[in-house]
Amino acid sequence: MRTADIRTRFLDFFAERGHTAVPSAPLPTPDPTLLFVNAGMVPFKPYLTGEAAPPWPRATSVQKCVRTLDIEEVGKTTRHGSFFQMNGNFSFGDYFKEEAITFAWDLSTRSVADGGYGLDPARIWVTVHHSDDESRGLWRRVADLPDERIVARGDEDNFWSMGVPGPCGPCSELYYDRGPALGRAGGPAVDEDRYMEFWNLVFMQYERGEGTGKTGYPILGELPRRNIDTGMGLERMATLLQGVDNLYEIDETRPVLDRAAELAGVRYGADAAQDVRLRVVADHVRTALMLLADGTAPGNEGRGYVLRRILRRAVRSMRQLGHGDPALADLLAVARDRMAPSHPEVADAYPRIADQAQGEEDAFRATLKQGTTVLDTAVTRVKADGGRQLPGAQAFLLHDTYGFPIDLTLEMAAEQGVEVDREGFTALMREQRERARADARARKSGSAPDTSALRAVLDEHGPTDWRAWDTLATDSRVLALVGPAGPVPLARAGEIVTAVLDRTPFYAESGGQDSDAGRLSGASLEAEVLDVQRPLPGLVVHQIRVTAGELAVGGRVHAAVDPEWRLGARQAHSGTHVLHAALREILGPTALQSGSYNRPGYLRLDFPWRGGLSATVRSEVEEAANRALRRDLPVGVRWMTLPEAKELGAIALFDETYGERVRVVEIGGAWSRELCGGTHVEHASQVGVVALTAESSVGAGMRRLEAAVGIEGFGYLARERDLVARIAEQVQAPRAELPDRVAALLDRLKAADRENERLRQSARAARAAELAGQAVEVAGAYVATATTDGDAGAARALAVEVRGRLRAERPGVAAVTLSGAKPVLAVAVNEAARTAGLSASALVKRLLGGRGGGSDEVAQGGGADRERLAAAVAGLPGVVREELGA
Repeated sequence: MRTADIRTRFLDFFAERGHTAVPSAPLPTPDPTLLFVNAGMVPFKPYLTGEAAPPWPRATSVQKCVRTLDIEEVGKTTRHGSFFQMNGNFSFGDYFKEEAITFAWDLSTRSVADGGYGLDPARIWVTVHHSDDESRGLWRRVADLPDERIVARGDEDNFWSMGVPGPCGPCSELYYDRGPALGRAGGPAVDEDRYMEFWNLVFMQYERGEGTGKTGYPILGELPRRNIDTGMGLERMATLLQGVDNLYEIDETRPVLDRAAELAGVRYGADAAQDVRLRVVADHVRTALMLLADGTAPGNEGRGYVLRRILRRAVRSMRQLGHGDPALADLLAVARDRMAPSHPEVADAYPRIADQAQGEEDAFRATLKQGTTVLDTAVTRVKADGGRQLPGAQAFLLHDTYGFPIDLTLEMAAEQGVEVDREGFTALMREQRERARADARARKSGSAPDTSALRAVLDEHGPTDWRAWDTLATDSRVLALVGPAGPVPLARAGEIVTAVLDRTPFYAESGGQDSDAGRLSGASLEAEVLDVQRPLPGLVVHQIRVTAGELAVGGRVHAAVDPEWRLGARQAHSGTHVLHAALREILGPTALQSGSYNRPGYLRLDFPWRGGLSATVRSEVEEAANRALRRDLPVGVRWMTLPEAKELGAIALFDETYGERVRVVEIGGAWSRELCGGTHVEHASQVGVVALTAESSVGAGMRRLEAAVGIEGFGYLARERDLVARIAEQVQAPRAELPDRVAALLDRLKAADRENERLRQSARAARAAELAGQAVEVAGAYVATATTDGDAGAARALAVEVRGRLRAERPGVAAVTLSGAKPVLAVAVNEAARTAGLSASALVKRLLGGRGGGSDEVAQGGGADRERLAAAVAGLPGVVREELGA
């Protein structure tokens, strides 16, 4: 059975039993504790934790997931994959254990002809929490399982929580016996390779307290509403139904593996080490495809770094297999064809995906070249010092700074007869990993806002009556005030607090649009609104500064948005949509927005593109945007289901989570059609103008456009006009002739600079000849010293020039100091001096008390005391005599 059919069969089964089929959320998640969705329940977390009311009593989904914590284990076991799909069914206070167990058993064992998976009931084992007698009894009654195939396990294996205070409960896991060829008999407690877990049923019925680890935290009591969260690994079920050994050999990954083997000229199954590398390639290429399709771009931090690491591990593994040529484009095309039946977005976005992947592969190949140079230099130094081991710190530097994989360092060092301090490298990697884990823990609990007080407000009063789309002012009641230490009854003049109102006209920051500014006022109250956010689904909160009077819980206030601010915000947000559409009109559909920010008067837009945009292209994009404004395209808003919006061609942001019904903003109909919750103008001409102010790189394969809009855009253009007028006046040329006149001036300046440099070189050569003639003879060597003005480069250049004038067959040393404010010493020695044992670097360090450095040929350093530096240089002949042993 194809993986795509297993997926469809799951969704159909639960849809027929009253579950709403929910589309997979994008892999990048707005959850501040995660980089990517890493479990099927993540998009449903607000409903499972009670932060928001679920829109359906029961749901089902097949969620895309990425986990990279165990990335080093990918390819080595049958259980680890960095990308996987989780089939799930969820109940929000509707059904509980009996129905969940019945559904799982029915779908697993029902015949294929009747819509099930046709697993042999006699080969299914289950686990239950040791305290969960109810589940044990249900498995006996529903599935007629014997006691020996119902295994009791402890908290580590069969009790679920999110690792922080909140919902928790026992779970029950289903395993399938794959036969004696794959391991020992005795059930999942004995061998989890032979007995493969394929479905986990989580029974959320308790609330847990504070505590670290998987055990030891207190159970505070029963939840008011019990939930069901189950997860069936799609790839694991495909492994079972397709009769293959592991998830790398199913129909969605095996073709990638086979193509990698073909490119590398190896055979899967012939060599264990090569098999691991082939499995890494198959897994990582598929993961990269899905991350790129969902809008993640390679970068140096966060999500981008994870993707970069995955892509580079795939390239490195191909290199280890003996394939040194570019391979990603070829392999990604195979992955696209296998994943498109379930995820058609990968085919739609493939031109952009291929372009970004190629750019990253090219960059990594250049990195490998640079890292090879650094490694070769380090190995040469180790050998020169008589050593046989590359320090762990050097291997870590190659890995951390240059992205050079440790196994590649080991391989290339061994080729040159040098070992690597693997223990030292591992210790440094462990330290880095612990720092990353500490940061992740902080994101998960410490640094995320404490929303407990706000959740209590939401539970008591319900969602905020949000009016930002309809009005600029509301009469509102203060539901709660929260200060730095928690809830407070009132706030006085000068204090900053978070205020929750029953209704609000203020736009909360989201979708790239900055929050509104404005004021709260009352009988004797004046307060400034500093920020507006949505810390919990449905709840809008305001950070306010009281400027006069007092603000008290329960008080009535008039909430008013600054109308000029909102006008500017609407212009900037609509301007962002216009610029995005213009960009796609000029560059094509792959120039898809991957991030944006807009506030009154300003917008920025990030998009994937290799290389900077030329001045001509920037002008074309700007012209296309302003042409749309001149045409006064209508701006409209429509509500529809997410599938309807996608069918209509609406563009969705990758890191946003959407409900069943979505808001589509159109500018000129199909010309610009995006899912958006922001505020907008009513006609395109109300934007005023879009004036591009900057275009820059924000990472490999990612560009950023910045623009001024509205009155700020006209102001920017006016300043540019005035600047051109002043320059035209200064150079005494009509504006139309400015480019030619400025180019001519620059040519004259360059010619003058060349002439000045020629004169300086001539003067330096003459002085160098004079100084060389004045060199003193010391123990058979010539030593010349001098003082010059200028900068350190001038001192170095003169030292090198003097060295070249000394007799080549005799050791020669030239030392030059600066006469300016900053003491600098430059030393150069000739080849005969180096043969005799003199080193420029050693001489500088001896003269400057250990400071300075460079090569044996040329070195320089600075001194804090001019007189001491002069005395040191005066002693150079004696130092040379000692170094030569005379």
